Amino acid sequence: MRIVFAIVLALAMSPAVAETLVERGAYLVGSVMVCHNCHTPRGPQGLDLSRALSGGSQVFDEPAFKVSGSNITPDKETGIGNWSDAELKHFLVSGLKPDGTRVAPIMPTAFYTVLTARDLDALTAYLRSVPSVRHEVPAPEYRIALKPEVPTYAGKQASETELTDKLARGRYLLTIAHCLECHTPEGPSAVHDFAAASGKGGRTFRGPWGESVSPNITSDPAAGLGQWSDDEIKRAITQGIARDGHKLKPPMAYAAYATMTAQDLDAIVAFLRTLPPRS
Repeated sequence: MRIVFAIVLALAMSPAVAETLVERGAYLVGSVMVCHNCHTPRGPQGLDLSRALSGGSQVFDEPAFKVSGSNITPDKETGIGNWSDAELKHFLVSGLKPDGTRVAPIMPTAFYTVLTARDLDALTAYLRSVPSVRHEVPAPEYRIALKPEVPTYAGKQASETELTDKLARGRYLLTIAHCLECHTPEGPSAVHDFAAASGKGGRTFRGPWGESVSPNITSDPAAGLGQWSDDEIKRAITQGIARDGHKLKPPMAYAAYATMTAQDLDAIVAFLRTLPPRS
C-alpha cells in the first residue's frame, strides 16, 4: 500500500502533471519558441512587455515579402480574438490564416508541424489568457509566391510519449525553437539548403547590433561544436558567450533561452551532438 501511495504521490508532483496548459504555453512562448522576439514591440530598454505579443516593431523586408510580427493577443479587431481554437491550431502547423492566405516563412510554422497535441492546446490556452491589446500593425506585403519548405526533423506531429526519450526531446525542442531556420544557409533555389547544409550556419543578419553571421552548430570538430564541452554550448545558448570568450551578437534570444529548464537544455545539447558534421 505504501508503494502504491508513493507512486501516486510522485506522479502528482511531477512537472508534467502539475503544470497547467496556460503555464506550459507561457513557457513555450516566452522561452523555447521565443515568440516575443517578433511579436512584442521594443522600446529603449528592450521588449515592452506591457504590450506583450501585440505586434513587433521590427520590419522584415525581403525580396519575397515585407512583414512585421503580427498582433497575437485576443483583441478582436487587431489581434486573433475572432479566430477559433481550431483555426489557431491549424494556422500554427500550416501557416494558413482563417481567410486562406499563407503567412510569410519568417513565421516558422513549417517547424511547428511537430508540435504535440498537448502543446498546441497549451499555446492556444496561453494566447487566450494574455491581455488584449489594440495595436494595428502594417498589413503584410507578399511579393512572390514561395514554395513551402519541409525543414529537417519537421513534418510529423510528435507524441508526448516520444518526449520521455532525451534525444527525441532534444530533437523536438530544437525543431520548435526553429534553430535550423537561422543556422542553415540558403540553397541554390530555396530559402534553406536543408538537404545538404542543415545546421552549417552562414546566414547573415543585420539589425541594431550591426551584422552577425549564424555559426555552424553541427558536430563538426573544426567548424562546428565537436570540440565544445556541454557547459560551453549551454553558455553560448543562454548567455551569448562563445567558447573563446567573445560575446555573440543577436538575433539569437539568449535571455529567453536562459529561462529554459535544465532538463530541456540538457536534451538540446545532447541532440546537437548528433547533428551530422558539416565543414
